[in-house]
Amino acid sequence: MSALDSIHTAVTLLRPVGLDELPPLMTRLDRKYVLPLVDLPILFGGLAEDVRVLEIDGARRFGYHSRYFDTPGLDGYLGAARQRRRRFKVRVRTYLDSGERFVEVKTRGPRGITVKHRMPYDGDPHRLSPAARAYADDVLAAAGIDVRHLRFEPTLTTAYRRTTLFLPATDSRLTVDTGLTWSLPDGRHALRVPDRAIVETKAGRAGSGADRLLWSLRHRPCPVSKYGTGLAALRPELPAHRWLPVLRRHFPTALDGSPA
Repeated sequence: MSALDSIHTAVTLLRPVGLDELPPLMTRLDRKYVLPLVDLPILFGGLAEDVRVLEIDGARRFGYHSRYFDTPGLDGYLGAARQRRRRFKVRVRTYLDSGERFVEVKTRGPRGITVKHRMPYDGDPHRLSPAARAYADDVLAAAGIDVRHLRFEPTLTTAYRRTTLFLPATDSRLTVDTGLTWSLPDGRHALRVPDRAIVETKAGRAGSGADRLLWSLRHRPCPVSKYGTGLAALRPELPAHRWLPVLRRHFPTALDGSPA
């Protein structure tokens, strides 16, 4: 049985939860982990008995496609790379199974809390419409970011499949992303990591039961960012000291020039 088959079997044993039953988590503390796929069934098996899995129309694994937008000077990327307090991400995210699309803007709140704003988007996903740009400007300005001279252009595309688990005891979530791919706008450079998963917990500062289980299994949070790490892997000329440990351990072909 392959690692993905084992994961599928583990997920099918969980009780389902509907999308309308999940509490909104637009303001949260995110902790990210990179795990080999073979470790995921152990993680699932160790979670509390009341853990539930998001199910929509019988499906429990969903396709995501995100196109990130940044300035020509990569202000968003550099803000994360240099851990600036006023950092941001702007993207158009498409939920492939439903066809829904949103423009999403992430900023940094007090004490490292991630704040996400989004609105439905029916425009061209390759560019920001005037309405989407106005929305992004409003969100960024409210976070204290000067938007007067910012110009946005597409910089990176990500795609993956996501499974979402709900932990009722702490009203927290755990997402598991597999089939990870990154590509630059020209489409000529792509990175695929088929044997790893990005696991993300979304909870309060104290951590969730999933965090404590991951820590007991000797997995520690790491500064992996789909946007930051992916762009650093595909564009090695960029400053990437923050993500070098992750790149060296989990994305070695991105550093040695081997084909991905």
